[in-house]
Amino acid sequence: MKLIRFGTTGKEKPGIENKNGQWLDCSAFGEDWSEDFFENNGLERLSEWLEQNESKLLQISKSIRLGSPIKRPSKIICVGLNYTMHAKESGMAVPEVPILFMKATSSLCGPNDSIIIPRSSTKTDWEVELAVVIGKKATYVSKADAMDYVAGYALHNDVSERDFQLNHGGQWVKGKSADHFAPFGPYLVTKDEIKDPHNLRLWLKVNGEKLQDSNTSDLVFDIPTLVSYISQYMTLLPGDIISTGTPSGVGLGLKPPRYLKAGDVVELGIDGMGKANQIAVDAE
Repeated sequence: MKLIRFGTTGKEKPGIENKNGQWLDCSAFGEDWSEDFFENNGLERLSEWLEQNESKLLQISKSIRLGSPIKRPSKIICVGLNYTMHAKESGMAVPEVPILFMKATSSLCGPNDSIIIPRSSTKTDWEVELAVVIGKKATYVSKADAMDYVAGYALHNDVSERDFQLNHGGQWVKGKSADHFAPFGPYLVTKDEIKDPHNLRLWLKVNGEKLQDSNTSDLVFDIPTLVSYISQYMTLLPGDIISTGTPSGVGLGLKPPRYLKAGDVVELGIDGMGKANQIAVDAE
């Protein structure tokens, strides 16, 4: 399945994209795509419900705004320097263990919402990433069992303010958590639709120029490793997001470095995950 959430900010309704590419309103199912939904076997229940009800559902115009396909999760965990070439362009060593940092859940927004450049920002950057959505509570999970805890995948732009990240006291979270710094979606794609999450092309353009173009086969630490590793340090709850890292081609790594300014258009996509389009605007 491909889960979507649609409507105005803060008032999104649950829906799906069906096999014919139509957007359908699933409000009658009675639940949003939230932690409670995943915790209570929601994907299986939804699939069974759709078998009986899909033909009755209202089709939604594709002109409507999409929100994040997941209602605000308990946490967004990101993995740093998880592509070899990105570590090199950042001037940092390829990590021996996963580098983890958090992104505030208040940064989550829809896939085509604006990227808001923070006040006093001079180095707002882009990062296309494959995100993993957790399907059930995970604590001290083995690598062998880790994929059992994955609900699906989504496209994520891990927008980053590099000056805040690197020069404001050493805490990466400061450069990762501004409003609209986590455009997410358009879909949550359930894992049964993705044959191999470790062989997906991901790309990003700024003003039509392709700056990132790679494949998840180049991940330093794969998805089972990440789910298992993170679960040793914290409990992963249903609906939690793990963003698996970005390939080379970020603004920080260009020579000279290049950052977003108001009016810039960012386009990005991943095989099977759809595409997103974001315009940079200055904070009010």
